[in-house]
Amino acid sequence: MEDEKKKLTFSDYLMIGSMLFGLFFGAGNLIFPVHLGQASGMEVIWANLGFLVTGIGLPFLGVVAIGISQSEGVFQLAAQVDRRYAYIFTILLYLVIGPLYAIPRLATTSFEIGLAPFISENELVLALALFSCLFFFIAWLLARKPTKLLDYIGKILNPLFLILLGALLIMALVRPMGPIAGTVVQPDYQANAFFKGFVEGYNTLDALASLAFGIIIVSTIRSRGVKNPGMIAVDTIKSGTISIVAMGVIYSLLAYVGTMSLGKFPLSENGGIALAQIANYYFGTYGSIILAFIVILACLKTAIGLITAFSETFVELFPSQKYLTFATGVSLLACLLANIGLTKIIHFSIPVLMFLYPLAMTLILLSIIGSLFHHDLRVYQMTTYFTLIASIIDAINASPDFIRQTGAAQALIHFGENYLPFFSIGMGWILPAAAGFIIGLVWHRIKRTV
Repeated sequence: MEDEKKKLTFSDYLMIGSMLFGLFFGAGNLIFPVHLGQASGMEVIWANLGFLVTGIGLPFLGVVAIGISQSEGVFQLAAQVDRRYAYIFTILLYLVIGPLYAIPRLATTSFEIGLAPFISENELVLALALFSCLFFFIAWLLARKPTKLLDYIGKILNPLFLILLGALLIMALVRPMGPIAGTVVQPDYQANAFFKGFVEGYNTLDALASLAFGIIIVSTIRSRGVKNPGMIAVDTIKSGTISIVAMGVIYSLLAYVGTMSLGKFPLSENGGIALAQIANYYFGTYGSIILAFIVILACLKTAIGLITAFSETFVELFPSQKYLTFATGVSLLACLLANIGLTKIIHFSIPVLMFLYPLAMTLILLSIIGSLFHHDLRVYQMTTYFTLIASIIDAINASPDFIRQTGAAQALIHFGENYLPFFSIGMGWILPAAAGFIIGLVWHRIKRTV
């Protein structure tokens, strides 16, 4: 009975919230808000608001969904649609936030921002290879014991990261490089800054990560002695609130600093380059060193969390394999893919994100409001299947030209342009999702009355 009544203390919430923040806040969380600030110019306020919806709003709802549903991860949530769909969705999601995109991006970002400025151009390829091997060896080493995550990330890596990043942001606010008013707005942000920021928030991967990290949050709370499912749900939401608020504040500051940097620098190719320029402007060589520590710490702690989440989930999906086998495989594959470059990784990931994000968003929302329709699988299925069709079209529209220009792709894009509202801003899934939800709800009501 004592275990059932066990409650977390305020310091427990802070530590778990700090751990969750540390897991979330990695490569994209640093570079995308800065680039958004530069690209949106004087429209940064609206762009940042849109970015916060998908950058912190959806991740928070993902944490809430894990808590309310009392599930232990994305597979249990997706199984509400169908077990076969749950396997496919879970595997695809973890591959994207794991070895095929998010984890390699962590090492590449660390290198390009933290170390590349100190290395001659003809030595970059070899240096990246050596750095990525060292980076993933350390991440693999620390991910071998997932029960130590709270100590590694919540108590050590994350506080150190916040101190270093805080020093840079404070300096940028005290001595701004330029005003926000009158700064150039790039074409993509001139008409729909809010919705462009909304879609840019996909790049952080945090809505997907909130589902993936669910298994870590729940196991951490249980390790503190909380066994009651209801208490675990409440503690999950409370801890998530702490991390989400901190992320929102830092996102906003990074976006505004990015806009102000236009007073000294032109629009950069990516936020990593802009961050390096900003740090060097304020602190010179020391700034580059400080930024190197900031980025490497941010990326390392997230890499540890993603390797852990991927491995723990795949052990549940495929019980015949061992945790260490998956952790080793993820680390090796990510190390290999990290060597193709940050800009290329970002470019090729966009279609996959356009496909996965709508499916993740609808799953999160359905899990939260599921009690209204008794979690009827008909509602889950209709909403998901209608969203799936639109997601495929959105993904094709965001694909590289060698895919986008094919006859079949052009026919689907033409359909989206003519029949899907908001398709032009990458949100063509909204109307199909709503239609599927209404159809599923009506079907549910009919079955209840028959």
